[in-house]
Amino acid sequence: MKILQVNKFYYPKDGVSNYLLGLEAELKKLGHEVRVFAMDNPKNIPSEDKKYFVSYLSFDKRGLINTWRSFARIFYSWEAKRKFQALISDFQPDIIHIHNIYHQISPSILSVAKREKIPVVMHLHDYKLICPNYKLFTGGKICKRCRGGKYYNCLFNKCLKDSYLKSFGGTLEMYFHHNIWRIYEKGIKLFIAPSQFMKKTVEEFYWPAEKIICLHNFFNAQTENGRQDSQVNTGSYLLYFGRLSEEKGVSVLIEALAKTEENLKIAGVGPEENKLKDLSSRLGLTTRVEFLGFKTGEALENLIINAKAIIIPSVWFENMPLNMLESLARQKVVIASDIGGIPEIIKDNKTGFLFTPGDVSDLTKKIKLLKEVEADLIGKNAKEAVKNLNVRAHVQEIIKIYQQAIK
Repeated sequence: MKILQVNKFYYPKDGVSNYLLGLEAELKKLGHEVRVFAMDNPKNIPSEDKKYFVSYLSFDKRGLINTWRSFARIFYSWEAKRKFQALISDFQPDIIHIHNIYHQISPSILSVAKREKIPVVMHLHDYKLICPNYKLFTGGKICKRCRGGKYYNCLFNKCLKDSYLKSFGGTLEMYFHHNIWRIYEKGIKLFIAPSQFMKKTVEEFYWPAEKIICLHNFFNAQTENGRQDSQVNTGSYLLYFGRLSEEKGVSVLIEALAKTEENLKIAGVGPEENKLKDLSSRLGLTTRVEFLGFKTGEALENLIINAKAIIIPSVWFENMPLNMLESLARQKVVIASDIGGIPEIIKDNKTGFLFTPGDVSDLTKKIKLLKEVEADLIGKNAKEAVKNLNVRAHVQEIIKIYQQAIK
């Protein structure tokens, strides 16, 4: 099968990019022909398709010209459409699988696929299909105000980076793409939801259930074949790894840590990093909390394997976090918020521990339980819970979805 994968980033930047790279590699192993469309970036993995990539654009760069280019591309990119058409003409794929195309690429490419009569499946890695800021989280709280197409709430509540201007752009984007152009409604054959929670939430926002297929994410094949801890609870520290942003709830973890005697390592970067460092300092935890920066590959693997437990303290509707699956597959004890798609995998006191999102006391209680539980048993149960979420089984299901979309 000839498969075109589309994502705005083509390097291991985040969970979505890592998913894409793992999927691409496995599809090629099975003999499928895979090509890629993305945004050009100095960090990109080398690709034969680089000449087709849309030009690099940073939304963090200031200046009138860049602001205008950014604003225009959010709505419609003639460049992306033109280059996508060239790649389509060259490759002539059987199926197009899009991931995150918002802003840097734009949905303008969907009109090309529709004209060429090539079916498109879209992976719902976040809530951007139904929420202007993609998180269903604003002002430090979960939010569903835009349900029913009431996207003006994004502007009224400054949901995009606490800015009226950016929120105005996000509001217009949603009305243009969903109410006027209806490009996703017309251009997408099937949606892939990585959790039942995501599927139900999108349906709650009035998207048709028959177009949404639930397929849990997979853990990396390297994890499956890599080292495993025989003694799970030998680590001397707790570990959080991931993005340092408000919705990830890392501040809740730091506050809970202050009520225990544990040490914590934090591997990640993000907009909340300085605030989290200040919080650690105010609570007198500078010797017990270590900020390691962004980690990947073997360095991250060693951190996970040698941790006493992995903490996922999210306060937003987590979809199906890859850091959870990676940790469970390594037989690690995971303490996670009882929210979003997480409880579909973690069963409290059996395959890990769940705590009330944002509840410092409840998280503290679960951390203290580490001294009492049989970590080996929890670890074995954890690995069993995700044994069918390996990349090979996942890709077989992906192929079935492709075939369904083509039919």
